Amino acid sequence: MKPVVHTTFAERLGRMLGQAWRGCVRLDRRANGWLVAQGWTPNVAKVVLAVIKLTALGILLYVAFWLALLIGGILAAAWIARQDNTEGDSDFLGRKAEERDHREGLFYHPTMHNDDPDPRFEGD
Repeated sequence: MKPVVHTTFAERLGRMLGQAWRGCVRLDRRANGWLVAQGWTPNVAKVVLAVIKLTALGILLYVAFWLALLIGGILAAAWIARQDNTEGDSDFLGRKAEERDHREGLFYHPTMHNDDPDPRFEGD
């Protein structure tokens, strides 16, 4: 047997959570008693407190969802910004607009420009 018993972190955390739970239960009972003392029936007081608790839970979940979405967006933006563009496909970003050949554009068609015949458009 050990002469001194050391309390682990898990035990301390469990005790703290237990005390917090008992404190919440105590506050709930006090609020229920106060509502009954104000003239409410016990069942109505329980329902009102349950609605308040569910509303608070809904608000917390709503805030947590948007906070998680915001953090995820920030992380995604940071990850995208951190990426190296070491591939050889730097044509689009590497050349200036005036240096690019207009025939390499996405919507190029030879009838729109006064160009030499383009072998990609033999049938026209």
